[in-house]
Amino acid sequence: MYLFSPTVRRVLLPMTAVLAFVVLGAAPASAHVEASSPGAQAGAGPVVVAFTVEAESPTAGITGVKTQLPAGLAPSSVSLASGPDGWVLSPTNDGYEIAGPAIATGVDAEFGITITQLPVDAAAQVPFKTLVRYSDGSEDAWIELPTADNPEPESPAPAIAVAPAAVPAPSPAQTSATPSPSATAEPSADAEVTAKPAAATDEESPSTGWVIGAIVAVAALAGAALWFRRRQSGRA
Repeated sequence: MYLFSPTVRRVLLPMTAVLAFVVLGAAPASAHVEASSPGAQAGAGPVVVAFTVEAESPTAGITGVKTQLPAGLAPSSVSLASGPDGWVLSPTNDGYEIAGPAIATGVDAEFGITITQLPVDAAAQVPFKTLVRYSDGSEDAWIELPTADNPEPESPAPAIAVAPAAVPAPSPAQTSATPSPSATAEPSADAEVTAKPAAATDEESPSTGWVIGAIVAVAALAGAALWFRRRQSGRA
């Protein structure tokens, strides 16, 4: 028993086919390349970045990836941290390539790289434009960057979140060069009062010398007078 008449079915079938085509065509691509690096900070290192490459080809396995490094990162600063058996890392002019024996069809590729140090002025999002290669010679390019006009591109490049660089602490030399409050403080009133008697003592020292000199002179005169009297008595 048919729910619709032949005329209705002739109208619905083409419409259903068109709707299915639109829905399937509007669906996003199922394969992506994801990157993550928890705790990554500008100016810090070493930093390990983990990648997951989703398998897209239904008939071929992934044989490698080729990545373009962002500005400020040299190919020599990257080394292979982990990867599929037999895969090796080779530097390129603008990044690196990791390749090896093909992974089984439909199996994702997972690997990690170590970056010696991130740039001090690294952006909040550091992208890694990546080209995925398959055993049948096909390639997937994940190289698009978000823009104001296209914030969610169809084939986005994998990227990691990076925290701002740490603020440097003052060096010991800078700390010791700063004068302490006690070193620059004005003399206290007690210090001025204590200094005044010392000054008065210095002023009294000349008068003390005169008194001593007078005593010596009087003693000399007395001795001379005594000697003169004895001499006169001897003559008599």
